[in-house]
Amino acid sequence: MNIVAYSDNQFSSEVANGSYTLMLNPEKIQWTRANTFSDEASVGANAVSLKFSKAQVQKLSFETVIDCTGVVDSTRTNMTTEINQLTQVIYTYNGQIHQPNFLIISWGTGITFNCVLASYTLTYTLFNASGTPLRARVAFEFSSYMSPTLVANSAGNQSPDMTHLVNVVAGQNLPQISQQIYNSPLYTVQLAQFNGMNKFRQLQPGQVLTVPPLVPQN
Repeated sequence: MNIVAYSDNQFSSEVANGSYTLMLNPEKIQWTRANTFSDEASVGANAVSLKFSKAQVQKLSFETVIDCTGVVDSTRTNMTTEINQLTQVIYTYNGQIHQPNFLIISWGTGITFNCVLASYTLTYTLFNASGTPLRARVAFEFSSYMSPTLVANSAGNQSPDMTHLVNVVAGQNLPQISQQIYNSPLYTVQLAQFNGMNKFRQLQPGQVLTVPPLVPQN
């Protein structure tokens, strides 16, 4: 299993010296997917109806062993070096992006997981006579990551009661976007104000606009 670090949320720029190969593949992995639903009940109704709210962040968790006794790999016997490299790749703050690295975990041809680290726990389990650790068990939990633009494009939602991210294409304008999302061009001014821009400003291709939910008026 390999973990590769990236400095951008599009996973296109690898971090220099930003990879780590597990010494031993995990015996099992847990990939968790979950949805959130809200409870809704009509006045006087006996039953509750569930309405989809959102998909929760996917989680990938597993454990592995770092063995520096020389039995597993005679070229990797320094526990401090192993832990420092692992920590540098998955945990250490990257000043260029103001957060830890973005990560891709890959194992064989069946698992590829774009993510960020949620947590990892290191437990030393074997020491030599001088107290130097020789073996450690590491438990990981990673949270899946998609860039805001990719989230918006993959969802493909057109409902006006949801927040949208619109990736502007050449020739597109605010009235068109208002019509597309709200089924009316009359929200152009509000859309411009929400994005902190002059409503007459020409949109630039590649620009990302946030389109807020349309709140019904009582």
